[in-house]
Amino acid sequence: MSKILIRGAKVLGGEAQDVLLDGETIADVGAGLSAEGAAVVEAEGKILLPGLVDLHTHLREPGREDSETVLTGTRAAASGGYTAVFAMANTFPVADTAGVVEQVYRLGKESGYCDVQPIGAVTVGLEGKKLAELGAMHESAAGVTVFSDDGKCVDDAVIMRRALEYVKAFGGVVAQHAQEPRLTEGAQMNEGVVSAELGLGGWPAVAEESIIARDVLLAEHVGSRVHICHLSTAGSVEIVRWAKSRGIDVTAEVTPHHLLLTDELVRSYNPVYKVNPPLRTERDVMALREALADGTIDIVATDHAPHPHEDKDCEWAAAAMGMVGLETALSVVQQTMVDTGLLTWEAVADRMSFKPAAIGRATGHGRPVSAGEPANLVLVDADYRGEVDPARFASRSRNTPYEGRELPGRVTHTWLRGRPTLIDGNLA
Repeated sequence: MSKILIRGAKVLGGEAQDVLLDGETIADVGAGLSAEGAAVVEAEGKILLPGLVDLHTHLREPGREDSETVLTGTRAAASGGYTAVFAMANTFPVADTAGVVEQVYRLGKESGYCDVQPIGAVTVGLEGKKLAELGAMHESAAGVTVFSDDGKCVDDAVIMRRALEYVKAFGGVVAQHAQEPRLTEGAQMNEGVVSAELGLGGWPAVAEESIIARDVLLAEHVGSRVHICHLSTAGSVEIVRWAKSRGIDVTAEVTPHHLLLTDELVRSYNPVYKVNPPLRTERDVMALREALADGTIDIVATDHAPHPHEDKDCEWAAAAMGMVGLETALSVVQQTMVDTGLLTWEAVADRMSFKPAAIGRATGHGRPVSAGEPANLVLVDADYRGEVDPARFASRSRNTPYEGRELPGRVTHTWLRGRPTLIDGNLA
């Protein structure tokens, strides 16, 4: 049935309204809309948001299909309320050519659960030595606009400058993994009191902050856009705030786990808490929340990083870094930002849909919930409370730090251009 009436939903957390979908488009929004000829979704008390957009997802395909595939990753995305994700380039082979990004783009089209926009590598093989085929990737069928060596830092200032200059020509953006490698050799966790007590190699905040400071100055010098991936320290917040006050074209993201978890959890030596950048202190967490609330940090991005069981269920030093996040992101944001009064649901839509879509130029996503707009939507039961059970994840991997933790909110329905991809919490 092409017509769907979402009845009585709180659009962006506001007054209850009906929303009529007709094919791929929102046909009408208002009170008391006719349900004639439409399938009805009873949404009283639930929150209706534009489909979420993740600017930072690892789908692992090609090359690490034991961790995730485009199909399983997009199923996880739909389960979490996402209608578009940007797939990072650190695959095998690396997405540093038009051929590889077009393959990922095509796989996304075939999956049908959400739109997949490939991110192109900045440098060949993520080696930081030579610029990748930025122009060819942009001109390909995938139309790449975001470039990143995420997982590795573009630590050579000359290479970073050249990348910023190159993407400026077509309005692209370089998304930097801010980590000075020489300051993090042998690092296992955040450098501080806990690392000293545990005897684990410390990962200093300055390793992140020094790269951010350099790159915002390079962006200012070149007159180009730079995006900061997974910002994690209070000092990084201050640098980005300063850069924005100067009019530098910088945007920044924070992950859900950096809004909630601290380095105190590493005392358990459970590798599920091993992530890059590392979990920081309570002071950093509070600074990140305040910065997301006041707009210094522009968006929430999951950094969904799936790993097979054997890569995480081992001793801390040998374990891979990363956490899955697509299916829990909205719940963590509700707990840390909405339930604390720091963000309204309308502001959540801004940080998790409107702005990431704008940064990545995701056509048709991050649009208002109004007549004539694409029907990319997510319905949320914000009153729900439940324990996280990774056995129920759509993702191929289970490396979540929230197993057994009670989180608020549950995505009940997701629509991609009017087609249900999630119905009553079950994948369509």
